[in-house]
Amino acid sequence: MNEISITHILFLSTALFFIGVYGLLTRRNMITMLMAVELILNSVNINFVAFNKYLYPDNLDGLFFTIFIIAIAAAEAAVAIAIIIHIYRNHHSIDVEDNEEMKY
Repeated sequence: MNEISITHILFLSTALFFIGVYGLLTRRNMITMLMAVELILNSVNINFVAFNKYLYPDNLDGLFFTIFIIAIAAAEAAVAIAIIIHIYRNHHSIDVEDNEEMKY
């Protein structure tokens, strides 16, 4: 049976990271920008789990960091969605280019 090597996992993580960076830099909608940040965080989680499995299989440090990042990402998403709702109520748009305060 073929085992998935660390190279395949790191390739997947790199692809997710750059898709997230592309989405963050090219999108104007704040919800899609938030989803791009979540992709970047998930690529970091994949790296932590992969390095933990292949380099230090007896330790659980990578898994603990991953659980911590997942908790932080959930809190970040909740706060970001609350901020986006507040901006939408004030400006009636969540496009970054439409609002002068968010352009820069």
